[in-house]
Amino acid sequence: MTQHPSNEIAAHDQHGAHGAHGEDSLPEIPHVLRQTDIDPRAARRAERQVATMFGLSAVSTILFVVAFVAVKKDSVINLPVIGPIGGQNLALGMASGLALFLIGAGAIQWARKLMSDEEIVDERKSFSSDDETRDAVVEKFRQGTDESGFTKRPIIRRTLLAAMALVPIPAIVLLRDLGPLPEKKFRTTTWAKGKRIVADVSYKPIRPEDIPIGGLVAGALPADIREVEELQGNLNERAKATIILVRMDPSEIRGQQIPGGDVDGIIAFSKICTHLGCPIALYQQRTKHLLCPCHQSTFDLADKGDVIFGPAARRLPQLPIGVDNEGYLVATGDFQEPVGPSFWERG
Repeated sequence: MTQHPSNEIAAHDQHGAHGAHGEDSLPEIPHVLRQTDIDPRAARRAERQVATMFGLSAVSTILFVVAFVAVKKDSVINLPVIGPIGGQNLALGMASGLALFLIGAGAIQWARKLMSDEEIVDERKSFSSDDETRDAVVEKFRQGTDESGFTKRPIIRRTLLAAMALVPIPAIVLLRDLGPLPEKKFRTTTWAKGKRIVADVSYKPIRPEDIPIGGLVAGALPADIREVEELQGNLNERAKATIILVRMDPSEIRGQQIPGGDVDGIIAFSKICTHLGCPIALYQQRTKHLLCPCHQSTFDLADKGDVIFGPAARRLPQLPIGVDNEGYLVATGDFQEPVGPSFWERG
């Protein structure tokens, strides 16, 4: 097969170019010292610049906290082009952004002006690590530490550590902005001694004779629940305070969480399942069992509301009840255990 003359010339030129400009023939670029390498005053000036950036970063972080406390949440600032913007959001964004920017800018200035800029060629080694390799890594780390000036430039080291130590503070402060701490809100409800028990929806007070033996009131609430909701502006207390009332023959009650906490066989339990908080109302009159429709947790209301089946790990909390002077059912206190699902600090 005959090769075209033009292909022979092209191949010859390509080979010649490779030989003339191969890897071994690349010209070396001479290393040029920086001003800070030859002038101690320039090095000190660069050192002060880096330290100033780190120091201003620390100040910006402190200003973030000051802005969070001092600037009102409803303040508004009109900016050109952008328009109105929340004053606190603007102050927090500028302070945190400036703190992070100054750390980055200081680190870049440090690397460009003060750290060693000589190129180091490191041949690829095997992936296995022997004692010599580990020793070499440690030695290179020490060499890098020495060449960066981290140990012999204390002003840079201290300001950097101060700036880095203060950087997490905005995140901690923002966690506080998620809302007030729950304190004892998970452990208590609006039930209190003397509060009448009313039926849900109708809000009519309940007498013992309104519930026959074997009967169930699927939803009952404290009489002042609507006032509490208007005061708090949410439905949290309604969800926590909802109870069920069941009446059985007193001889069928094998045990109670609160001795004497019933009224003629009428017992009150939280309506909220202790597994994942589903409302419960599936009552088996013959067995005195209450079944959660979500995950089939089953509670024995005749025996302290204990769990007899399912994933729930705690019994249903019992509400102690009594009768007031007018013959209506009332609470004689709050639940002695937190209602609803368990939480990590319940103890």
